[in-house]
Amino acid sequence: MSSAVRIPDGFLDELKARIRPSDVIGRKVKLTKKGKEWVGLSPFTNEKTPSFYVNDQKRIFKCFSSGMGGDVISFVMETERLSFMEAVDKLAEEAGMELPKADPQAAEVYDHRKRLQEVCEAAAAYYEDRLQSSEGAAAREYLEGRGLKPMAWKRHRLGFAPDDWHKTGVHLKQLGFTSDEILEAGLAKTSDRGGEPYDAFRGRLMFPIPDSRGGIIAFGGRGLTPDAKPKYLNSGDTPLFHKSRVLYRYKAAREALGHGEGGGLIVCEGYMDAIALTEAGFGQAVAPLGTALTEDQINLLWRAGPEPVLCFDGDRAGLGAAYRAIDRALPHVEPGRSLFFVLLPDGMDPDDLIRERGPAAMGEALDGKIALSELLWQRERDAEPLDTPERQAGLEARLMGAAAQIKHPGVKAAYERDLKARMRDHFWQIRQSKRKSNFTPGKGRGGDTGSAGPAAVAQVQAAGRTRPGVLLLLQAVLNPSILSGMEELLIAADFRNEISNGLRDLIVDFLIEDQDLTLDAVLQSLARQGHEKEIAQIDLKNISNIRLNDPAYRSWKAAVEAFIPVDTTPTADDEVRRLKLKRRLVAERRKAFEERVLLDQQEKAMGKANIGDFWKKFEEQNPWFKGDASGSS
Repeated sequence: MSSAVRIPDGFLDELKARIRPSDVIGRKVKLTKKGKEWVGLSPFTNEKTPSFYVNDQKRIFKCFSSGMGGDVISFVMETERLSFMEAVDKLAEEAGMELPKADPQAAEVYDHRKRLQEVCEAAAAYYEDRLQSSEGAAAREYLEGRGLKPMAWKRHRLGFAPDDWHKTGVHLKQLGFTSDEILEAGLAKTSDRGGEPYDAFRGRLMFPIPDSRGGIIAFGGRGLTPDAKPKYLNSGDTPLFHKSRVLYRYKAAREALGHGEGGGLIVCEGYMDAIALTEAGFGQAVAPLGTALTEDQINLLWRAGPEPVLCFDGDRAGLGAAYRAIDRALPHVEPGRSLFFVLLPDGMDPDDLIRERGPAAMGEALDGKIALSELLWQRERDAEPLDTPERQAGLEARLMGAAAQIKHPGVKAAYERDLKARMRDHFWQIRQSKRKSNFTPGKGRGGDTGSAGPAAVAQVQAAGRTRPGVLLLLQAVLNPSILSGMEELLIAADFRNEISNGLRDLIVDFLIEDQDLTLDAVLQSLARQGHEKEIAQIDLKNISNIRLNDPAYRSWKAAVEAFIPVDTTPTADDEVRRLKLKRRLVAERRKAFEERVLLDQQEKAMGKANIGDFWKKFEEQNPWFKGDASGSS
């Protein structure tokens, strides 16, 4: 890169605005958040106590052990031994900016952009002045009706475009701007009749749109009469402005958030919503510009914070917008980068909610935000009834198809696990709603509960009167070895309450799917089924260790058997589940037997043929087991 390249005014400011220092420096220095700064060990000296600080808000670093400091460009120069232009070139590529070429034309382009920004700034000042004049009375009345005071008008630089075809253009020309500059900045339009260009915004409340550095680059205008079409009018694309790449209030919202201190920006649907949120104390609010959220805009959100919150009206249109955002974001989620959603009640938008119920209600709505994975699950679950195996298979296909979009392998795997667990829990709830139990309390396979013996009765009582069976089953979770050969017994048992039967089904599902049976996984699944309160009441201290073939195991088994109803007709689900279990168990035992025979040096002569003869006899003696022993139904 030639050192003769001239970097135009504003290029470096825009470059630094697009790049967060902690992101770049964090690739070379392990940083830890401490207040508003990041702290780490110096990359320039061999120190043991951190004295290296990065401040994203000020966009600087400071190393107290070496005395060095500066901006992100100087850090790249020092750590990578690059020249100034090489460092700028590297960072510009990362930020998606094209470095000026080594010719006068490139400098002229940047100078021209600066001129267009100046005309936009002049227009914003003019609109602000017109809002305070007599011709801005209708706009002021509208703002006051929306609960906004003059200080808020000033903070957001709100204005009024005179209801005249040429007034704004004439004013800008008086300030020295040309007709071409006014046209190119999107402030005027050419006449189809060959006349003078006319003002693009007329008789509208004006919202200036800043870029990431705070400079005005475009406008949005709201009509003030019932017949105004469209109600909201945005600047068209210009050399300065592409609406799919800009968020309203982005710079101010990012500063309010604190540059990566956790959480993220709040995204709403319009200018007035963003302003209402800001005035209510939620200064991190932004809005897209009349379009569905784009990938470029989602990346802008992630630059500011890892977990932005998308706040939509609680109507069908708002839900549709949320669903579209899911599909845009899914391919790009990764550790530390996701979305949360808030769907407001009663079809309200943030402005409505704040004016009718106050900022506290808005805060409660934001506190109730739901994760991207949760909304994805709700969308696919509610897409159609799940009353047939085919429809349930359709749900699984949709969920796995959505997870397949995720590029990060770790996050993709985590989504697959989470969505499968949600499916398992939901299908269990469907089965429970259909289950018809013929169980008679106190009557088990051997008569009443007392027939299991005093130890079994004590075990049942230890489980708790309101949750019979919970502690029994949790003992199996903590002592999985006791489940060997107990699968069919568990299937047959009915514990007479939802949480215990749900826990029983979870254990069986974990066994069928060959997943690790852990206490954390089981409790999380129970929580997703809505049993948080019951889980909180469980005293895990009452759960003792059990070894096979000791009296405690026999007592535990007898207590479970006490819950097996007499003359209960199995459901179709139970039969399918029982068959799968039997086939899986037999397949495992067959595999173990083959390995044992083949590894036994004294019986190698048996060979595969004799093993086959063994299983042929086994199948003759066990008529329930026929054919495939692979575990499929």
